[in-house]
Amino acid sequence: QVRLVESGGGLVQAGDSLRLSCVASGFTFMRYTMGWFRQAPGKEREVVASISRSGVPTYYADSVKGRFTISRDNAKNTVYLQMNSLKPEDTAGYYCAADRRTWRADVEGWGDYWGQGTQVTVSS
Repeated sequence: QVRLVESGGGLVQAGDSLRLSCVASGFTFMRYTMGWFRQAPGKEREVVASISRSGVPTYYADSVKGRFTISRDNAKNTVYLQMNSLKPEDTAGYYCAADRRTWRADVEGWGDYWGQGTQVTVSS
């Protein structure tokens, strides 16, 4: 059974940092590219970042470049999202996902497996 379990979300103030984790099971983690997405109430889901099987290269949405860092530990079947200098507009549910094809998660239809999400709320 495929599972992606996110953790690390919470309520923080603007300027704070959070690190999200996503532990994968039920599939061969190292063969999949991984990504983080987010969805705020009333808005469409958007890609945040993605990472190749080896960890390089990576992709970031313009809105998070320079503030967020995606990484992975294939030995632990885990992908991380380090979020620094958080802003109120970063408030959303954050979801990790896995894809067998491309490390660019901004392509249409990306995502074979999805987690249930973790909430991040940034107060001003």
